[in-house]
Amino acid sequence: QVQFVESGGGLVQPGGTLRLSCAASGNIFNIAVMGWYRQAPGKQRELVAAIANGGGTRYIDSVQGRFTISRDNAKKTVVLQMNSLKPEDTAVYYCNRFPNPPSDYWGQGTQVTVSS
Repeated sequence: QVQFVESGGGLVQPGGTLRLSCAASGNIFNIAVMGWYRQAPGKQRELVAAIANGGGTRYIDSVQGRFTISRDNAKKTVVLQMNSLKPEDTAVYYCNRFPNPPSDYWGQGTQVTVSS
C-alpha cells in the first residue's frame, strides 16, 4: 500500500507561481501513471495532469502551457510546477494513481488559493 503526502500549497496572487510536491511512502516505480488532481469547493475532483513512467504527460486544457508535471521514482516524488496561476486554479490539490485512483491512497491534499 502507498500513502501520498502533498505539500507546497499556499496563497498566491494571480500570475504567481507555486511548486507542489507529492511524497510517497512506498515505491511508485510500479505505478505506470501518476496524476495530480484538484477539487474546488462545490465541484467534483478532477485530473489536472498525469505522467507515465516513460515520461509522457497529459494536461487538461485549462492548465496546458502553465503547469508542468514531473516524477522522480528514485526519490518517490511527483512535482507539479504551476505558473501564471489564475483564481480558477483555487482548489485542494492531491496526487494519486491514474486512472482508477485507489481510495485508500488519497492524502490530505494541499490548499492552493489564488487571490489578490
